[in-house]
Amino acid sequence: MPKASREGKVCLGLVQLECGEDSPLNLERAIAAVEAAAANGAEVVCLPELFLHRYPCQTEDTKRFELAESIPGPTTEVLSKLAARLGITLLGSLFERRTEGLYHNTAVVLAPDGKLHGRYRKMHIPDDPLYYEKFYFTPGDRGFQVIETPEARIAPLVCWDQWFPEAARLATLKGADLLLYPTAIGWQFDLGEAENAAQHDAWETVQRGHAIANGVFVAAVNRVGFEPSDPLRPSGGEGIRFFGQSFVCDPTGRVLARAGSEAPQTLLVDCDLSLIAKTRRDWPFLRDRRVDAYAKLSSLLDDD
Repeated sequence: MPKASREGKVCLGLVQLECGEDSPLNLERAIAAVEAAAANGAEVVCLPELFLHRYPCQTEDTKRFELAESIPGPTTEVLSKLAARLGITLLGSLFERRTEGLYHNTAVVLAPDGKLHGRYRKMHIPDDPLYYEKFYFTPGDRGFQVIETPEARIAPLVCWDQWFPEAARLATLKGADLLLYPTAIGWQFDLGEAENAAQHDAWETVQRGHAIANGVFVAAVNRVGFEPSDPLRPSGGEGIRFFGQSFVCDPTGRVLARAGSEAPQTLLVDCDLSLIAKTRRDWPFLRDRRVDAYAKLSSLLDDD
């Protein structure tokens, strides 16, 4: 069973960014946004998925492996110094080069003392039109993790992990107070506003369900803006319109704050961790699990 929940409040900063071709400029903007969040009281700050560059997986292109870097490496050094200077916990999402020919989609957690406190390698890797991540990333081999920080026990998960209840449950059972998802999701086809709204609603609803089923806080930090699949055709052709709408919900699934869908924005949200214990007492889903009946979930055998 999970550890006893912490008490008190933690101020969470979600930095919703628009990411362009210029990686140094993306980093500069991210740093400025993190500094502003910390100046306004944020204690834990999260950046979007792969924030250093345009989303690289819209096509299968071996040249894009050149975007990858080691961890620890140049970007974690910058983020470590930033976290230490501001006295915050900072979560960043990077294209990790583990060794030649082996790459991961990795979230790093930098502690207020500047140390690399933990890393999570994305477990669920999509392969969909304009989201060809299986070409680039090996599934994570470190399992679902909970990082003990001064403010809260954080489970860093990444984007596609959002759709899987198993990830949320396993992180909860390891003691997470907060599931934190750096994200890159949007609309890649012109299907009309009604379908777009339905897709967004499904994305948010499934995560609110994780919060309710597990009695935890859930936060998703998305990027925003149109990113073409062909940089030479920045205003035409295929691409993804990242829909932003980063949000935080409490253990009852109530949305505490939500960003807009058109522009960069930073959310500052106070999360009262005492709600975790209260919610789990009122809705004892963890108590009433029938673990004796779930063995088939880890078996490839069917009832036949």
